[in-house]
Amino acid sequence: MVDGGIEPGTRLVETAIAADYGTSQAPVREALRALEAMRMVEVRPRRGTFVRPFIQQTLRESYVVRAALEETATRLAILSGSLPLDALHADIDAMRAAAESDDADASSAASVAFHRHIVEAAHNGLLLHSWEALQIGIRTSATIVAADLDLGAIADEHQELLVVLERGDLEEACERARDHQWHYADLPHDARGRAKDSPSGRVG
Repeated sequence: MVDGGIEPGTRLVETAIAADYGTSQAPVREALRALEAMRMVEVRPRRGTFVRPFIQQTLRESYVVRAALEETATRLAILSGSLPLDALHADIDAMRAAAESDDADASSAASVAFHRHIVEAAHNGLLLHSWEALQIGIRTSATIVAADLDLGAIADEHQELLVVLERGDLEEACERARDHQWHYADLPHDARGRAKDSPSGRVG
């Protein structure tokens, strides 16, 4: 869907998908529910599940919202001195291992864990709930597939962010956290309204 392999308006049939992937209908049903929550598919009563148009727009919008949430989480975590730096280093190690084995799923999981650690360190339940509601894991995987990203570059990008976090420069860290996500909004300008280059190989 995200990479254009399935056209908008296509009906998704559980039994056919299950047969294609050699699985039961239960995990397919759960996956479709998750995609519905992300507004990538829509369920039409008595008709079935269909691919929604404007999936790329939905992804772009989610990254703008995520940028605001993670900028706030970064600010709160630094101010409280609660960033779990050891865990963040471990997440980057996992990203590098995933890159070496060309495992996109593992890379996505490690990236999500990295950002979850920061959001949890903010100790703000509503912020965490809002972040989780964006279905970060599925959206990150979708971005990796759609953009065919370099897994090594993903680890490098997070390493650069971690260096700034360890330095403890509040404003620079918040700006980096915001820009790290805003990049994927795929808009012609950055968060400060400046024209920007096309995406290069970053992921959230």
